[in-house]
Amino acid sequence: WHAWTTSEGVKAFLGVDSRIELRLGGPYEFYFLPDAPYGSRGGEGNRILSFLPKEMFSFEWNAPPSFPNQREKHTQVVIFFEPTGSGQTKLEFRQLSWGQGEQWNGVYDYFDRAWTSVLGALVAHFKKEP
Repeated sequence: WHAWTTSEGVKAFLGVDSRIELRLGGPYEFYFLPDAPYGSRGGEGNRILSFLPKEMFSFEWNAPPSFPNQREKHTQVVIFFEPTGSGQTKLEFRQLSWGQGEQWNGVYDYFDRAWTSVLGALVAHFKKEP
């Protein structure tokens, strides 16, 4: 939960700066290119949509700057957290509200790779912890 809902948590598992304010409508931004101009850093302009502490977290997410026509049309990401015992948590990750057409297919393929990498970093981070 902390890894997804705080800037410190994102920095710990993903190694990027972020701006996260855990409140409805609060910013949920990741800065993959922190020295780039605002709007080109990564996930700027995204907001927290809803949450149930330690159960569910949802936020909007935009396409990267390399997809300018889709950049302003946010998708929604919903993450469910389920304790499985022995200090572990099962995570269910869904990205919703995709557009249609060839450009959206490119965005979908991009995120298929990107979220796989992000989730892999999350698993690796928690495997390192005692």
